[in-house]
Amino acid sequence: MESGSKFFTFHYSLFTFFSYLCSVKGIKTVIYSRAEKLPQVEESNFFHSRQLFLISASTPKMKPYMVVCSDEDGHVVSQLLATVRYRTSFLPPFFFMHCRVVGEGTYAESDYKKDELFGEMLTALTKKLNKRSLYIEVSNLSQKMFGYRHFRHNEYFPVHWMSIHNSLHSKTPEERITEKMMHRIEMAYSRGVTCQTVESEDDLKAFNKLLRHHHWFKPKRYIPDSQFFIKLREGNRCQLFITKYRNHVIGCSACVYSDMDADLWYSAFRRKTYLPLHPDAVTIWHAIKYAHEHGYQHINFLDVGLPFRKNTFRDFILRFGGKPVSTFRWFRCSIRWINSLLKWIYRD
Repeated sequence: MESGSKFFTFHYSLFTFFSYLCSVKGIKTVIYSRAEKLPQVEESNFFHSRQLFLISASTPKMKPYMVVCSDEDGHVVSQLLATVRYRTSFLPPFFFMHCRVVGEGTYAESDYKKDELFGEMLTALTKKLNKRSLYIEVSNLSQKMFGYRHFRHNEYFPVHWMSIHNSLHSKTPEERITEKMMHRIEMAYSRGVTCQTVESEDDLKAFNKLLRHHHWFKPKRYIPDSQFFIKLREGNRCQLFITKYRNHVIGCSACVYSDMDADLWYSAFRRKTYLPLHPDAVTIWHAIKYAHEHGYQHINFLDVGLPFRKNTFRDFILRFGGKPVSTFRWFRCSIRWINSLLKWIYRD
């Protein structure tokens, strides 16, 4: 019985291996790095849109790559946007490139399976950027096990991560937030704390300054050049918010909107300096209220962090009434022996 099981497992693995050697029939996969050559693509998902491609292309130390799958008639059936970031560090390597993909891409209605198209795009992207970036990171997938076999085939390893989203359609934010957190926010408002969108150049400079200062000692967190946020502000699918107290900016956040959802992408607060005013609570609350008032179904917090038993930021976000979800964040290092070691460490 045991030998029969091994025989089946071997043949199944062999079949899976050879199936990967053949691309999806009738699909043409092309990677674009120049905007003038980019075909007409779907714009519903901001993280895989032409708009973000153009913003990234015009930002120093960033380069976008759009993976596009087309059928035999030339119609785009799927797209995946990856951004290569040029980074520096205090430790070796002092200069390196890091590729980030947010989500699994965008898919049009077709006869092709979403999973198969994703495998095509992931394989093409990995081959393209394998020697150009130190590591590739794919995050914020809609389902924990989405694309599992394709990641494994391309030598990625999973790291358990935590994501949180707040539903805005069935209950109001006031019905979900804890009483203690609401009391803190009302107290901050009564003391003169205000929240508003970035409206002037001075506000934008203060936004960038606080964001960089807040993440100065967080090497994992990449903060783009100020040009990135200038372009985001000029578009119609993003809002930059700042929290003020007596003309001092004590909090900020950046939210993008797509597919009837809001995504809180970046945030920063001066919690220690203005502890009694709770700038973190007021800033997050304003982003949630704005999304609810403008008819969005959910607000997603993109970087809650690793699912440690004690995670202060996760516990803080959950007080607004969100739902925690355990997910995978996939990585692949271009240095082969390091990637093999990390695959062993993070084996599931």
